[in-house]
Amino acid sequence: MKRIILSLLVVIATLSNMANAQFRWGASIGGNCNDLIFKQDLVDVKKGFGETAGVRAEMMFPGIGFGVEFGMFYSQRGATVNLGERLIWSSQGYGNERLYIHNIDIPLNLKFKYTRLQGIEDYVAPFVYGGPVLSIQAGHSRCDAIKFSGGEIGLTAGLGFEIFKHWQVAASYTWGMTYALKTRQLTDFSARNRTWDFHVTYFF
Repeated sequence: MKRIILSLLVVIATLSNMANAQFRWGASIGGNCNDLIFKQDLVDVKKGFGETAGVRAEMMFPGIGFGVEFGMFYSQRGATVNLGERLIWSSQGYGNERLYIHNIDIPLNLKFKYTRLQGIEDYVAPFVYGGPVLSIQAGHSRCDAIKFSGGEIGLTAGLGFEIFKHWQVAASYTWGMTYALKTRQLTDFSARNRTWDFHVTYFF
């Protein structure tokens, strides 16, 4: 019985905090540096650079510094894969292939912003965040040797600073948890994304 009462109190407190949560949204732009990690080290891979743009929102609970962050972004990721290192592809005319993936990213992060800085938080406040991201492949470069997955799931961890309560500058790293692409001719030769992301957001 005590556990039930305690659980009800926790739920009531959570709903009360949600009612007082501070919600805002903003525009976000940035860039990324991406690597493709294959299951087997058969070919050379060079990191690629891309861009991101979209809408970011946060809902913070006053007094405790915790909240959630979510959004929707266009993101271009990719890398250069030297398929020409292996006869199976060089015999077909493949060489250094620049593989682009155009994604719609939908992140959902837990966020902690340190705001008990005795007034300094009005000018600058550090924060950390992390959580899963769903990426839906909206397009990709053409390479008949490669089969793209259509989407992937990643896990993100990041940190940043809020400046003058409107601007946020952040950097994060995302581990691809599912494969993004694989070769058509070799069994189980697939790759996952590993991405450094840098972005600037203005919250209205």
